[in-house]
Amino acid sequence: MKQPNIARAGVVLAGAAVTALVGPGAQAKAVTIEFPQVPTLAYGGLCGTTIRTWADVSPAWPGRAILNVRALPVIGIGPGDYPLAPLCEVNTTVAWRNTTTGAVGRYDNTVVTGLYGSMQYALFQDTGPGRIEVTVTTDAASIPAYGWFNVPAPAAPPA
Repeated sequence: MKQPNIARAGVVLAGAAVTALVGPGAQAKAVTIEFPQVPTLAYGGLCGTTIRTWADVSPAWPGRAILNVRALPVIGIGPGDYPLAPLCEVNTTVAWRNTTTGAVGRYDNTVVTGLYGSMQYALFQDTGPGRIEVTVTTDAASIPAYGWFNVPAPAAPPA
C-alpha cells in the first residue's frame, strides 16, 4: 500500500526536527525514571485519584532533569449537571534534594483531573549533576512516594 505524500512529508519533517534537536551524530539518550504512585483525595467533590510522577534525564541536558506529573482518572461524585463525572484538583509537590551537591528544589503544581485523568505537567529543574532524591506529596489526604534518580554531569572537554 502506497503512503500518501502528506504522510511521507510528515515523517521526513519529524525526522529532520529530531536531527536538528539532537544534532548529527549525538549520542544523547534520554532515560525515564518513574516513581511510586501517590493515591490521594482531591478537591471539587468527593474525589480520589492517583498521581504518577517521573523524571527524564539525558546527557543532552547535563545537570538538569524534567520532572513530570500526571493524574490517573478521578473516581468520585461532584457537584453540577454531571455528578458522576467530577472535575477535581489537588496541589502536588515534587520536592527534590541533590545528595551529591546539597542543592534543593521543588516543583509545585495544581493538577486538575477528570474522567480521563489529567494532562501531563512537566518542567525542567536545575538539579545539578548527581543523585537526586525526591518526595512526592499532595495537599490532601494521601500516601507520599519516595524515589531517586541520577543526573549526568557535563561531558569532559576533548583532550
